[in-house]
Parts: sequence; structure tokens; C-alpha cells
Amino acid sequence: MQTASKKVVNGWAMYDWANSVYNLVITSTIFPAYYEAITGDGNENTLIDKVKIGSYEFTNTALYNYVLAIAFVIVAIMSPILSSIADYKGNKKQFLRFFCTMGSLSCASLYFFDSDHIMGGLLSVIIACVGFWSSLVFYNSYLPEIAAPEDRDRISARGFMMGYIGSVLLQLICFVFVLKPELFGITVGKASQISFLLVGIWWIGFGWMAIGRLPNGLHIASGRKQENIFTSGYKELHKVWKQLIHLPLLKRFLTAFFFYNMGVQTVMLAATLYGKSELNIPTTNLIIAILIIQIVAIPGAHVMAKLATSWGNFNTLMVAVLIWIGGCVMGYLLPRNDVYLFYVLAVIVGFVMGGIQSVSRSTYSKLMPVTYDTASFFSFFDVTEKIAIVIGMFSFGFINELTGSQRNSVLVLGSFFVIGLALLYRTAQYQKNATA
Repeated sequence: MQTASKKVVNGWAMYDWANSVYNLVITSTIFPAYYEAITGDGNENTLIDKVKIGSYEFTNTALYNYVLAIAFVIVAIMSPILSSIADYKGNKKQFLRFFCTMGSLSCASLYFFDSDHIMGGLLSVIIACVGFWSSLVFYNSYLPEIAAPEDRDRISARGFMMGYIGSVLLQLICFVFVLKPELFGITVGKASQISFLLVGIWWIGFGWMAIGRLPNGLHIASGRKQENIFTSGYKELHKVWKQLIHLPLLKRFLTAFFFYNMGVQTVMLAATLYGKSELNIPTTNLIIAILIIQIVAIPGAHVMAKLATSWGNFNTLMVAVLIWIGGCVMGYLLPRNDVYLFYVLAVIVGFVMGGIQSVSRSTYSKLMPVTYDTASFFSFFDVTEKIAIVIGMFSFGFINELTGSQRNSVLVLGSFFVIGLALLYRTAQYQKNATA
């Protein structure tokens, strides 16, 4: 196949520009700090703050992890149904637009989230998360349709790089409100709420522009009878699973991906609250650290795409996972209030964060068979990822509740990376023996 036109490829990459502001502002920086502030007791020396929901009381950081885990369960359940419909009708573009709209409007609704509306705010968090990750099922499934195999590492990296650049630009705009609220006659809390509104506007505005450049679906799955939409998607996943029996290399890679991605995604989702509540990093320094991660991730994604071409995908991924293991050890040992070491950790994490996701996505697209059912195959990839995130987030929250320390949760994440590294090594050896 030939790579699609520059207009289509750039449109595809621009969607990352649009939706990555959710990952930075809502998932990583301003919202977690805002959540910790409105659910805490205001005493920075208190390691554990409690939130009461009905008759139940939760550690505020653990509750946040549980809420995100619930969102990922919903995505994992929905994904097979949606991808099956998209493959059958060839209308993945409409689904991408729907979830873009749902996620962006939910982000904008966080403008009304305050200490008097905890439940409503957490519901918006769940819906925004579902919108973001569900849209990625359809967004990712375009990659094997618009890029030739030899171009997929490069184009996948371009998407992540565009995402980091766009998200940093909006983050800087939000900085003006959050760090200098007196210029606008508002409080820091109101400045944060305005930031959530800006995320929604940015995501839906640029998202719709990007989606307009994409085809409706380059292929419509042939030879498939229309079935019950609530069961056909799971049947498609079962068909993908049966195909994996005859695709041992892809199966081994997915198993390794399951474990190391469990660590990657959980670190990304929990890092801000860990820095704020466990390490007592001031909010301003915390946001600067996250910005460092995003900026370093831009060349990091590019370098890892180049390394994948010269070293091979599996070798590149193993190096990245080794760096993640070192980051977990450093995060566990990091003393409280040490801003500069936290910045060093941010540089380490940032360099491998985008690269490992980009190379993982392109590796999967190159290992999967030639098929019209790209959404179903990427749904399987997505469900694998989401189940891993659910386990990772629940593990992080549970260990935190059980031991009273998020440091112990970080050790658990480190073990996920170690398992993933071992499985990646076995996968690389299998590929080497198979091609010998």
C-alpha cells in the first residue's frame, strides 16, 4: 500500500494536537492539583486526606484512582461494540467525532466542579475520560490505513509530537490564568476552572477541523452479516483472539505490552497526585515538571522512532522499559520537598513517555495481519490497554489505602515494568529465532 496524502496524514496527526490538551491539563497538571486542593484539608503536612461519599470514606488520592479505573472499565466494555459497528458500516469518522464532542464538553463542564459538587465533578471526569480514550480506538485504527508499513513509526511519532506541542501551548495559556489570577481579578480556583473550559473549546475546535480531513473509513468489512450490535463486537474480539493463536509473535508482544503499559499509563495518571501529596511538591513546581515532561517528550518520540528504524522495535522498547524501571526506583527513593530531583525525574520520564507509546502503537500496526477489520484489531489492542490500566490504577489505589503510602504503590508499578521487560526479551528472542 501507499501512504495517504499529506493532507490526510497531517489531519490525522492534528487530532493528537487537539485531544492531548486533555491528557496534559486534565489528567496531568491543573486538574489533579485542583482536585487535591478542594478535597484536602489545606494542611500540606498531612499525608492522607479523606473524602466522604455517602456512607463511605476514601483517601482522596485513592478515590481519584478508583474513578479513573471505573472510566477505563466502561471504555473496555464499550470498545468492542463500537469498533464492530465502525468496521461494519465504515463510519469510524462519525464515532471519532462523537467521542471528541462528548469528551470536550465534559471537560468544559468541569468549570462547575467545586467542593460542593464532588459527585457531579467526578461524573464529568468519568465521561471526559471515556470520550478521550474511546475516540483513540478509532483514531489509532486509521494508522494502518493511511500509512505504509515503512512509514508507520515516523507517522505515529508525528502524531505524538503534534500532541505534545499543542498541549504545551494551551498549558502555557492556562499558566497565565493559574499563576497570575490577580491580573484578571479572579481566584486560583476560578483560574483552574477557566482552564478546564479552555480545554473543552480547544479539543472540540481543533478536533473537528482534524476529523474533517479524514476519510469516512477507507474500507468497509466485507462478507459479514449484520448481527446484534451488543454481541457482534465481542465475537469480533474472539475472532481476533483466535487469529492470535496463528500469530505467535503478535500474541507475545501483546502480553509484554499488557504488563509494561500497565506501568506506563498508571504512572502518567497518578504522577501529579503522587508529587503533590506524597512528595509535597508545590503546585507551581509540579506544573513546571509536567511541562518539562511534555517538552522533553517531543524529541524523545522522534529519537525513539529513529532508534526503532536502526535498532529494531523490540530492542528500542526494551531500552525504554529499562529507563522506566530506573524512574520507578528513583521515584520511590525521592525525598519530600526535593524539587530539583523531581525535575530530573521529569526529564527521564518525559524522554521515554511519548516514545514508548508511539513505538508500541506502530509495532502493533506492523505485526497485525493485512485486514479490513482494522477497528476490531485496534479494539483488541485498546481493550488490552484498558484492562491493564484498570488493574494498574486499582493496584495503585489499593496499596495506597492498605499501607498509607503511595511509595509502596510505585514499587508495585516497578514490578509491572520488570515483567514486561522479561516478556519483551522473550518476544525479541522468538523473532530472532523465527527469522534465523
